[in-house]
Amino acid sequence: MSQAQNILITGASRGIGQAIARQAAQQGWSIGLNYKQSQTEAMDLAEELRATGVKVVCLQADVSQQSEVQRMFREFDEALGPLHALINNAGILASFLITQVDETNLHQLYGANVFSAYYCAREAVLRMSTTSGGTGGAIVNMSSVASRLGGLSGGSAYAGSKGALDSFNLALAKEVGTQGIRVNAIRPGLIETEIHNVHGGVAQMQNMAKTAVPMGRSGTAQEVAKVAMWLAGPDASYVHGSIVDVAGGR
Repeated sequence: MSQAQNILITGASRGIGQAIARQAAQQGWSIGLNYKQSQTEAMDLAEELRATGVKVVCLQADVSQQSEVQRMFREFDEALGPLHALINNAGILASFLITQVDETNLHQLYGANVFSAYYCAREAVLRMSTTSGGTGGAIVNMSSVASRLGGLSGGSAYAGSKGALDSFNLALAKEVGTQGIRVNAIRPGLIETEIHNVHGGVAQMQNMAKTAVPMGRSGTAQEVAKVAMWLAGPDASYVHGSIVDVAGGR
């Protein structure tokens, strides 16, 4: 990058979000690290990234709540200045049968996986849109191959939330494409992160990948992060409204 660019990554304290933050630091971005509860992990990551010479700010917020998202973006503005890229990475993996659905588990899942993307994209567009004085930018939404495969047993709600995100991604791209904002998504497959603890952990996921994934292995958070930062950066300048599968052919 010819000059410093500012990026906000939601759910950045661990897993794929953490890997994206490290990749962004390698590319010289100034970084807003959002976390909900994992303060220690976020602070440790921020210290690690600052040691590489980049500017980092930790931003605590429950991104399923609009008021907290608005506060978080104001704090980002004050600490780093103009926003150039948003990675909508925050989300949860849930497993419950349709007979177990209730207002609590469904609202929590869609709040984390869908509402958060809307709230954060709203604030990003208000800042980046050329129609409101911004200079453009990029939004990357984190979906899942569950949106087209249906997920694992008990995954109807999770798969549905990611299907909603896929549709949102395309519709938002059509809405803001002439405002200097590119919108794309990533569909990770079986990636080695602790989010899979709900389905037996990384070891079980790795065993599943040997037969379920055409490449015969699970992926890493770093492999997803590299795609995310490519989509956020100038090399993907004509990539818009797309969903990139990072799933080993699954």
